[in-house]
Amino acid sequence: MRTEQHRQLTSALTDVRNLGILAHVDAGKTTVTERILYATGTTHKRGEVHDGTTITDFDSQERDRGITIFAAAVSCTWAGHRINLIDTPGHVDFADEVERSLRVLDGAIAVFDAVAGVEPQSESVWRQADRHAVPRIAFVNKLDRAGADLDTAVTSIRERLHTIPLVVQLPIGREEQFRGVVDLLRMRALVWADGCDTYEEGDVPSELRGEAQRRRRLLEETVAELHPAALEEFCARSDLSERTLAAALRDLTHTGEGVVVLCGSAYRNRGVEPLLEAVVAYLPSPLDVPPVRGTLGDAVQERAADPAAPFAALAFKVNATATGRLTYLRVYSGTIGKGETVLDVSARRSERVGRILRVQADRHVDVDAAVAGDIVAVIGPKAVRAGATLCAPDAPLVLEPPTVADPVVSVAVEACRSTDTERLMAALVRLAEEDPSLAVRTDSETGQTVLSGMGELHLEVAAEKIRRAHGLEVRVGRPQVAYRERVVRGVSGLVYRHVKQDGGAGQFAHVVIDVEPLEDENDRAAGVEFVFRSAVVGGRVPQEYVRAVEAGCRDALLEGPIAGHPVTGVRVTLTDGATHPRDSSEMAFRTAGRFALREALRSSAMVLLEPVVEVTATVPDEAVGGVLGDLAARRGRVSGSTARAGAVVITATVPLAELFGYATRLRSRTQGRGTFTTRATGYAPAPASVSG
Repeated sequence: MRTEQHRQLTSALTDVRNLGILAHVDAGKTTVTERILYATGTTHKRGEVHDGTTITDFDSQERDRGITIFAAAVSCTWAGHRINLIDTPGHVDFADEVERSLRVLDGAIAVFDAVAGVEPQSESVWRQADRHAVPRIAFVNKLDRAGADLDTAVTSIRERLHTIPLVVQLPIGREEQFRGVVDLLRMRALVWADGCDTYEEGDVPSELRGEAQRRRRLLEETVAELHPAALEEFCARSDLSERTLAAALRDLTHTGEGVVVLCGSAYRNRGVEPLLEAVVAYLPSPLDVPPVRGTLGDAVQERAADPAAPFAALAFKVNATATGRLTYLRVYSGTIGKGETVLDVSARRSERVGRILRVQADRHVDVDAAVAGDIVAVIGPKAVRAGATLCAPDAPLVLEPPTVADPVVSVAVEACRSTDTERLMAALVRLAEEDPSLAVRTDSETGQTVLSGMGELHLEVAAEKIRRAHGLEVRVGRPQVAYRERVVRGVSGLVYRHVKQDGGAGQFAHVVIDVEPLEDENDRAAGVEFVFRSAVVGGRVPQEYVRAVEAGCRDALLEGPIAGHPVTGVRVTLTDGATHPRDSSEMAFRTAGRFALREALRSSAMVLLEPVVEVTATVPDEAVGGVLGDLAARRGRVSGSTARAGAVVITATVPLAELFGYATRLRSRTQGRGTFTTRATGYAPAPASVSG
């Protein structure tokens, strides 16, 4: 009986799709999600972003601002398949929400605006998906808008994302006249009549037949170049059957060698059903992705998506609600039932799972168990944080947590009433638990409570959440950016001796270090900002003391010599040293490493770095001069401008510190018609006039 149940559960996994909706802000992610829920019968009324009636944008701030802020999970069924869907934010300030979602997804739908094509944040989330090797299909949305063009959008996908688009549809009608698509696999026309939610299938219109055949041929040739089995059939019969073409498209999607492109207008409910069919046909099930890898000590283990294997799940989101603390899990292996006990490996403590919920945004349905491949929320665990691994107590395993970006903007926060100070601290701690990209600390010099995050809007949303959810009145200081310090020219052969005698056991450590800029492109590309190595020969410094010197150097990097900001981009080499038979210890060498590097940094040539962002502003023609002048006054460097239907799109690199309040200034210069988005691009040297 247990074997038969296991076989049924494993078979059911082939019908599961865990996917996310990714895009630039305002490309239509949430509208696509709402239409999917409507098309699958999960909802019976189409939610609209502008009316504040969407299912996934259920938070009051999301409805007030008209943007997605928090990743929301929903489940629906289509053609016998269960689809677990996560609608992710598109604003750069909430990229960490996207990162945590991508860590647990098997596939994604990338949504693009048919007028704008690939926009800055579209490119950023695409790169995030590349890092996680998440297979994607593309949906070119808003084909009913003036200026919409599928071919232009596809060209931007090819050129900016460096992927091979595999276009499987041809639009029927342009802009306001857009009414359907030609399915190039089946060579059939799918047409939506005004006011109809479903399409009528028919022959390809005669005026489009030649173009459809040309595009089908182009699709076959492109697929044959990429797929060996398709190439074999193409060479044998000069074309590809629908079955071979569909199988090849699925394989190319899984490997990431190409991306299937569909099109439509989610707002008008056109193109949603074919999109769902593509999700089922091309995106992977939990059984199609490689087994998850985890560690146990120094050993690496793999866990396949097997309901009978030991339980292992990753907590990717924590949310405190009025009904309790929700912990969102992606179950990678095994089965968990309500009432069972699991091990939080990170905290080394046991947690009891009281309830298991199938999530519908802010609504939940109780289920008895969750199996490998499921995305669910659980109630019961009291201290689990995002990124923690939950597993069977007798089979511990640590899964790789999502990466958390360093905060770049900070504000001072204080309660308006002194009696609310403790409540404010509790609220801030809870916020940081829910959102790992927020950090809370107390400034040692001023005694102020400092909240740090990914941008001005990120912190604004956090402060407003404290006001609304906790009923606290708070004052928020002017934002401050996170500067860094970097070595430009280092020093060699710096000698430091740490000797301390105060009656008892003494301390002795002798180290010689070289300090130089970290210029290895591979390290920098991987985000490595500190490299330590030992060149000591003859065992003059034992290995345990070498590790202590490295720990001391990391301590020293927390405060640089220019203005006390963290130091990045440095390579330290321990070249020599000496020990004392009685007085040397790990503590002594850690202290020596700390003070040696501090002294070396004071002797090195250093530069102050400030965070910079790429700004993409869309402004009316008549306002271009004023906007360019304002960007120049903010130390911006314009890198390009493109004319687009009565507007100009300006791209510039601007220091983040200069962008505070820019939204208000842009609106005033463009009579409310200008918009802008930002994308973090790293750090750049700050002018001498800028101080930390």
